[in-house]
Formats: sequence, C-alpha cells, structure tokens
Amino acid sequence: MTQLLAAFSALSDPTRFAIVEQLMAEGELPAGDLVEGKGMSGAAVSRHLKLLRQAGLVHQRINGTQRLYSVAPEGLRAIADWTISKRTFWEGSLDRLAAAIESDKTWPT
Repeated sequence: MTQLLAAFSALSDPTRFAIVEQLMAEGELPAGDLVEGKGMSGAAVSRHLKLLRQAGLVHQRINGTQRLYSVAPEGLRAIADWTISKRTFWEGSLDRLAAAIESDKTWPT
C-alpha cells in the first residue's frame, strides 16, 4: 500500500504529472528534454524526477553522461489495478445517483 500512496502522492503534483504524461506520449527522453517548457531549472526538474523514481513511476538509464528517463509500467499498473478494484463501488454509486435523479423527476415541482 505504501508504494501506491507514494505513486498517488507523486502524481498529485502538476509538474510530475506532466513529466509522466510526456514520457508516456514520447517514450524515453533525456533529462534535458524534460526541462524544456517546464519554466524551471534543471535542478528543480531533477528533484521531481527523483521523487518519480522513488515512487516507482519512472526508470532512469545512464548512457555515458546522459540520463534517460522512461515510464515504469509496473508503477502505473499498481494505480490501474487499484482503480479497477474499486469499479464495483463506483458503478454502484453511479447507479444510485441515476436512480436518485430519476426519482427526483417524478416529484411535482
């Protein structure tokens, strides 16, 4: 459960969420490419990447002097599995909401 909480915590930050989204869309990227367009220093992005690595959401690969980052599918799988495990709850809640809306329509106004 701690790994799952770390993943949710890491993704709650908009910059870290954007980094993961970028890596999912573009694949493995050097750290320098992840700095572009973030409006922050390389050191700040590096701290975000460290938290994402610790949360198990990204992998780091060193190629000479270059640090390359990619999404860690197993980290995202934990989030997906947890979400799917709550499907019954959400479906029941949505069914109750639909029923409440329908019964409200029958009330005279």
